[in-house]
Amino acid sequence: MTLDQNQFRLLPSVDELLHTPQGEAMTLTFSHALTVSALRLSVSQARDAIRAGGTCPSLESLLAAAELSLKQQFHPQLRPVINATGVIINTNLGRAPLSQAALLAVQQVSSGYSNLEYDVELGTRGSRHVHVGALLRELTGAEAALVTNNNAAAVLLGLSALALGREVVISRGQLVEIGGGFRVPDVMRQSGCQLVEVGTTNRTRIADYVSAITERTAVLLAVHPSNFLITGFTESTSIAALAEVAQERGLLVMDDLGSGCLLECEKYGLAHEPTPQESLAAGADLVCFSGDKLLGGPQAGILLGKAEVIARLAKHPLMRAVRIDKMTLAALETTLRHYQRGEAETQIPVWRMIAARPEKIARRAADWAHQLTALGLAVHTQPGQSTIGGGSLPGETLPTTLLALDATSLSLSLETISQRLRSHSTPIITRISRDTLYLDPRTVLEEQDTEIIAALLVILAA
Repeated sequence: MTLDQNQFRLLPSVDELLHTPQGEAMTLTFSHALTVSALRLSVSQARDAIRAGGTCPSLESLLAAAELSLKQQFHPQLRPVINATGVIINTNLGRAPLSQAALLAVQQVSSGYSNLEYDVELGTRGSRHVHVGALLRELTGAEAALVTNNNAAAVLLGLSALALGREVVISRGQLVEIGGGFRVPDVMRQSGCQLVEVGTTNRTRIADYVSAITERTAVLLAVHPSNFLITGFTESTSIAALAEVAQERGLLVMDDLGSGCLLECEKYGLAHEPTPQESLAAGADLVCFSGDKLLGGPQAGILLGKAEVIARLAKHPLMRAVRIDKMTLAALETTLRHYQRGEAETQIPVWRMIAARPEKIARRAADWAHQLTALGLAVHTQPGQSTIGGGSLPGETLPTTLLALDATSLSLSLETISQRLRSHSTPIITRISRDTLYLDPRTVLEEQDTEIIAALLVILAA
């Protein structure tokens, strides 16, 4: 192939580009060194294109390519996405979205100084744990409360403070693996306690716990299987039964609820999820659960229980390593206020999604479809199921109406459409099943509907 040398001669120098109005503006925005580097890359790519038989790009195109490269370099790695998957508590997408009030509280507390560890009334040093302690006691009936940065930390702290060098008895059916490959037995061993397994995978009776108790036993541990189901020939031991034995033997009962829930799930057509209120009333000395799952708040590990037990945890050296920060505390307090006011299902996004009426979701899906089909695009709606997700209420689903894109009626492949939606200015995450791409309105915030339609119009029209 004969190269057109004239095309190479038409290429401007980096210095020429740098001294254009656009080049000078980029220098002011991104720095001289970064702008020079981006312009060199733009010219180099143009040179490669000419070698491949192309023509010299315009001055404007070279500058635009450099500016796009600079903007991409400064694009935040952690950024918002639109969750159209139908998985409400989506671990990969950040679990529970915060309420608008919680976001405002975070902004107000983090934009300046705060009374994080300062008693304004007394003018002396205070404790960060007082900000949510009273609220948690009021909502759950616990004698005392403590908060760490996540539930794994709460379990680690609890066992380290209560069972270091001693035995912790747990059912084999509760040795669960949580997200990211982390396993409860590993967390337990890291705390310095000795794991004692009893019963079988599907059946563990109170007699199994009793026979395993020795003079070295400190804690009877229950772990709620919040991310899987065992069905069929099964039997488990209640917290009340464990508490009765523990009281007789001078032991403690710790209940790791995993997800944690303050509302009655049955009201929304879901299976019963054990609540911390129930566990405490049954006699558990210590209960822990996550803040960013069914609670619907920020990532946190919430510890509730007997005052003397919580006091031991608060004084443990590990507490400082796993303590909660001011922004998380602000979001958590506001989330708990929603429960206190009885407005959880209208203000907390997770519960708003769970409580959403099927007919309202159907209207949104129909509106999406109408806007798209009005322009000749092949989409339709169909019944489907949303899932709770996030290691909460395994196997439980809620009826929904999906926007469906059938592969047979589209010129683009579903994988291409999915990829382009993910490349949207605010990435839109969907799911593909049986040659159909689905978007579930249940997990899309209503204020995001316009962006969903705009993105689909651009991609499908192309």
